[in-house]
Amino acid sequence: MQRFILGIDIGGTSIKIGCLDLNLKLIGKTSEPNSGDIEPQQMVENIFSVSNRLLRQCKISLEQVKSVGVGAPGPLDPKTGIIQSAPNLKTFRKTPFRDMISARFGRPVFLENDANAACWGERVAGSGSGINDMVFLTLGTGVGGGIVANGQIVHGTSGEAAELGHIIIYPDGRLCGCGQKGCVEAYASASATAARAAEALQQGTKSSLKKVLEKNGKVTCKNVFEHAEKGDELAKQIVEQTAEALGLVCVSLLHITQPQKIIFGGGMVAAGQVLLDRIRYYFKQHIWTIKQEDNVEICFATLGEDAGIIGAAALARGMQ
Repeated sequence: MQRFILGIDIGGTSIKIGCLDLNLKLIGKTSEPNSGDIEPQQMVENIFSVSNRLLRQCKISLEQVKSVGVGAPGPLDPKTGIIQSAPNLKTFRKTPFRDMISARFGRPVFLENDANAACWGERVAGSGSGINDMVFLTLGTGVGGGIVANGQIVHGTSGEAAELGHIIIYPDGRLCGCGQKGCVEAYASASATAARAAEALQQGTKSSLKKVLEKNGKVTCKNVFEHAEKGDELAKQIVEQTAEALGLVCVSLLHITQPQKIIFGGGMVAAGQVLLDRIRYYFKQHIWTIKQEDNVEICFATLGEDAGIIGAAALARGMQ
């Protein structure tokens, strides 16, 4: 009997589910809206229902599923399978989520932080394929991350390591949602990039973005990059600040883990080569002189939105 793995990527607004064979080939996938207010048991039931629907579409039975991998927002502990709390999952408090899913599916379940799962996906099947030392950062509403060192995900004492978005790059800088000041997330996330532009407009800075704000009531990160490309001075300044923040965090990460690759994923990478070139530029501007020749590659992820489900499935593949 051929065996398969389910990879599940839980976000605040959607749940992505994929069915993969043991070689991590994606057989089929689906996505379902998710609410941050949903109760844990109801989420388990939703995941079970949607997974069964996907399996039917793929003409695969539940009996053929070997194991299930789940990437979820944290903080969580992969060892115990408990989600301690999650800003995007408001009803989760010390929730034994791994065991709840395992009981419903009747299969072994591996629970991992969602950013770590995406990191592992890139490590096994994407830009980091075959790399034993790498760092992965996701650029979206926030800045998430994962670290692979000596071929293993770095978890720390209780599974909360690699909160890379909360590395402080500007002491006493902008207030971050985590309560710290000067975090890279407060400057280089998609939401922070848009927020800094909106704040400048509200302070009277002249920009072609003003018409966007007046028309839509908001400015998006995509708007900022589009207007920068057209030559708007404010937009160009915001993009440079975002790129410099990311270049700075790359310098710190090189000193901490000496990775072979630093990989960026998430929605902001849609900005393309212009963003990557500026991150590399600021990395070279700030790096320690004697480190200039270090062979670290700064690049974009290649798996896109599939990274989380592939990584979760890969982590579950070895379970019995």
